[in-house]
Amino acid sequence: MAAKIDVDETRPGEFRVTVSEGKSRSTHTVTVDPAYARRLGGDAVDAAALVRRSFEFLLEREPKESILGTFALPVIGRYFPEYEREIARRLGG
Repeated sequence: MAAKIDVDETRPGEFRVTVSEGKSRSTHTVTVDPAYARRLGGDAVDAAALVRRSFEFLLEREPKESILGTFALPVIGRYFPEYEREIARRLGG
């Protein structure tokens, strides 16, 4: 069963992400700098879509329980060097 990813913007540049798999859930807080989002997805990038795609990327590589509870989006690249290139490709950038 694929994970369900809900992304809600709680304040500008900050998102609450809930990942549900069956009866199990995890919640994460992610911050997105607008300049970083543009670098990855271009001027028209939707930050919520970027966060969702980023979680899809992470869940392909680790269980939801291994994802940090609070982090800024660039942190993903420290763990997965291919992140920025892959997300830009997925976003069509």
